[in-house]
Amino acid sequence: MNKTVQLQDLGSLDYKAAWEYQEELFKAVVDLKIRNRREETTIATPNYLLLVEHPHVYTLGKSGDLENLLLSEKQLEAKGATFYKINRGGDITYHGPGQIVGYPILDLENFFTDIHKYLRFLEESIILTLQDYGLECGRSDGETGVWLGVGTPFARKICAMGVRASRWVTMHGFALNVNVDLGYFDNIIPCGIKGKAVTSLNVELGVEKVDEQEVKDKIVKHLSALFECQIV
Repeated sequence: MNKTVQLQDLGSLDYKAAWEYQEELFKAVVDLKIRNRREETTIATPNYLLLVEHPHVYTLGKSGDLENLLLSEKQLEAKGATFYKINRGGDITYHGPGQIVGYPILDLENFFTDIHKYLRFLEESIILTLQDYGLECGRSDGETGVWLGVGTPFARKICAMGVRASRWVTMHGFALNVNVDLGYFDNIIPCGIKGKAVTSLNVELGVEKVDEQEVKDKIVKHLSALFECQIV
């Protein structure tokens, strides 16, 4: 079992380019697992954590409803945003500047074979990170991601999640709003959930800008502890 995770900070990268890179890494891990099984070898499978920020983009999961995108093609263009239908779970979400997106490409057979536990660990890493900033947050029953004000009329989502897994290899992941222009969420029904607000870390802290590298470092620290792995 390989419990080392290779960290790659991709900076700002077009969504499609990042998606294709994910697919490339994902396929290589799956292919190695198939080869190990076929040839009865035990070559260790690699694990990756990609951190990235995307230019304005809306993505719709395979079970999502296109009606949750409230913009026409021309309106998307006017806002400098792109749109993709993709192969993760979940509905529609927004990615853009000021948002930390994490794509763990892990062979869960190196850790544990439980997708629900995997999702809870991703959520927990964000919950612990936000607690480092003094924010009380948690999960909302029946809805993935991380929320503030759960159980109140002021519930608001700060981190969206959607994953895909095949042969226990994961891709896609989480998107944490750190310094996001929340106006872009007005153009969708986020995650297909009506009547729920979206927020960003800088808004919750009442500051203009939060140090994004500091947030990344905290996420990596908590992921390392939860998965009992070494992120290098």
